[in-house]
Amino acid sequence: MNKPLVMFISLGCDKNLVDTEQMLGILDREGFEFTQDETEADVIVINSCCFIGDAKEESINTIIETGKLKKDGRLKALVVSGCLAQRYADEIRKTLPEVDAIVGTTEFTSIAEAIRGVLSGDRPDIIGDINKTEYSGEERIVTGAGYSTYLKIAEGCDKNCTYCIIPKVRGRYRSIPSEMLIKEAQSLADSGVKELILVAQETTVYGRDLYGKKDLPGLLRRLCRIDGLSWIRIMYTYPEEIDDELIGLMAEEEKICHYLDMPIQHCSDSILRSMGRRTDRESLRAVIYRLRERIPDIALRTTLISGFPGETKNDHEELLSFVEEMRFDRLGVFTYSREEDTPAAAFPDQIPGRTAKKRRDEIMLLQQQISFEKETAMAGRILPVMIEGYLKDDDVYVGRTYRDAPDIDGYVFLRNARREYMSGDFVKTKITGANGYDLTGDII
Repeated sequence: MNKPLVMFISLGCDKNLVDTEQMLGILDREGFEFTQDETEADVIVINSCCFIGDAKEESINTIIETGKLKKDGRLKALVVSGCLAQRYADEIRKTLPEVDAIVGTTEFTSIAEAIRGVLSGDRPDIIGDINKTEYSGEERIVTGAGYSTYLKIAEGCDKNCTYCIIPKVRGRYRSIPSEMLIKEAQSLADSGVKELILVAQETTVYGRDLYGKKDLPGLLRRLCRIDGLSWIRIMYTYPEEIDDELIGLMAEEEKICHYLDMPIQHCSDSILRSMGRRTDRESLRAVIYRLRERIPDIALRTTLISGFPGETKNDHEELLSFVEEMRFDRLGVFTYSREEDTPAAAFPDQIPGRTAKKRRDEIMLLQQQISFEKETAMAGRILPVMIEGYLKDDDVYVGRTYRDAPDIDGYVFLRNARREYMSGDFVKTKITGANGYDLTGDII
């Protein structure tokens, strides 16, 4: 009998993608084979998301559409893992009969068991303790560009923001031991990874639960000593946890990108308190000015929430004023998603969706102007650019600067190449102009 072909569909965030890659590695060592063609798949695993309403809807629609392959294709087993599976296991069983197995957020190491169970006629539900601290510790199969990938340094979150469901599906904050992370990072570097992107629900408190103190700087120092890594990028930093030690290390270590993803969500003190955030407007201003004073060329990315319950017109105008003052390099806005089982879902003064969208659009229109001005001002700078690919019809290479995280930020379109380059190569580039969020440049 031929070995069953397995296909993965990974939804949601980059942290979920790391779990998908872990499962791929586990199944590979167990002798499974893979396909990217859904019509060939005997087994499909959907690693789901439920962070906000849109993500939940995407996960459910993907399950329904994929389930049709049981009638139209050769699909024998549909497995749902990840956050939606953890949060809504009972509902999935009642309303989505096409799902054969459910695997919770901390049980991804049981993926082979789940698949074998379905293929032998069972319908297993493997939902474990969300605070489980076991990690596979095995090599994963990197699915994206082989020169750039993510390193998940922790699981769960202790912040308990009033709008967020993550602590209830991912558990409390659990740092992954540094020895395991260094081993994984070394393996990734040995396989050709040049850019390592640190992710977690929050990266800035890494180590506090294991070592009694925040130790992201200590982890970064060890990562910087790994040969082969050129860029280390830090995502998901909470502003109140950014201290002088981290700022100083970023300023000193050449491998650490002068880029910081710092989701602030709002600037109004009353809204921040209502959100359960542990900062205020003046503290946000202080940390941003401190970062720019010590690292003048730092690129700052943030995310905001529009239409949070109780947000007044004055709160919104205060946020617009803050965005204009701070002039973030990168900024995204989510409209508030009312998630059951979160405190904010029961708050009075829920904002109508159309109002939240209008406020989101006003913020993004302002940010677009700021971003375009900042991109235009880049002309004349000489920067290293990591090659991402080549557009044959336009005869240009496409790459990213230290200011651009993959998939969410802009690109540089490079001309004047005098030889062929491979994806992952670094080239010295003179920036010549801007086109919206993207740059143009000449390889020198």
